[in-house]
Amino acid sequence: MAANNTITFYDLALSTGATISPFVWATKYALKHKGFDLDVVPGGFTGILERTGGKTERLPAIVDDGEWVLDSWGIVEYLDAKYPDRPALIPHPSVAATLKALDHWFWNAAVGPWMFCFCADYRDLSVPQDHEYVTHSREKMLGRKLEDVQAGREDRLPKISAALEPLRAALGQSEWLGGDSPNYADYRILGGILFTASVCKTPVLAEDDPLRGWIERCLDLYGGLGRHPGLFPLFGLEQREGDPDLFNRAGGQGGIYKRNTGPASTQAETQRITEGMKK
Repeated sequence: MAANNTITFYDLALSTGATISPFVWATKYALKHKGFDLDVVPGGFTGILERTGGKTERLPAIVDDGEWVLDSWGIVEYLDAKYPDRPALIPHPSVAATLKALDHWFWNAAVGPWMFCFCADYRDLSVPQDHEYVTHSREKMLGRKLEDVQAGREDRLPKISAALEPLRAALGQSEWLGGDSPNYADYRILGGILFTASVCKTPVLAEDDPLRGWIERCLDLYGGLGRHPGLFPLFGLEQREGDPDLFNRAGGQGGIYKRNTGPASTQAETQRITEGMKK
């Protein structure tokens, strides 16, 4: 059991002190969800192997009363198995299966594209000793100079925002992805958003984006865990002429909605789509 209710948490941070990794952010929230205090070991990308005594060169990592646990998903499985008397992160196997699909979609729709939009800023904001590593490793991953990858982001950001309608649809009907209360689904998706907030020198979502309510609620959890002063504003993206709509202002036009309560509820739509038809 965690001594004094405290778990050692290895952070991955920028020069601003803000956590950079979406996986580390999600793990930080997962530990607080379970009710633990964190003994934070700070640091950047370089020196992780030395910082962890040779246990890992990737984060997140935690130490629970001498027991090392690696990998964000591995940590979630460990916490739920070791502490079943505390609030569950994955309350049912179906949540794990659905979350994996959601996470895969969100990474491709938003987190990866946002990283392309801010990869040079990401390098510049990292601690000085990390600049060479971030530049070399990310240019290897992306196949181009970071400045070239980041260029033209003002044309891409509206398209990324427009692609988030599935998330808006889900959160338009529930306060949390977990339903009545947050669970690891909320923290996993939030992790990608907070990663973006750690580097987005220009906003990525409209001021009135429907996601704002959920994001603000998540930031307020656990004493304002997500309100780090080193984060940049997420909201304030403006739609220019020729941009796609930043979000669908006519919500509820598709997906799983309880709309049919009898002929009166569908009459207007039927009239609209059958107008001009021969009787």
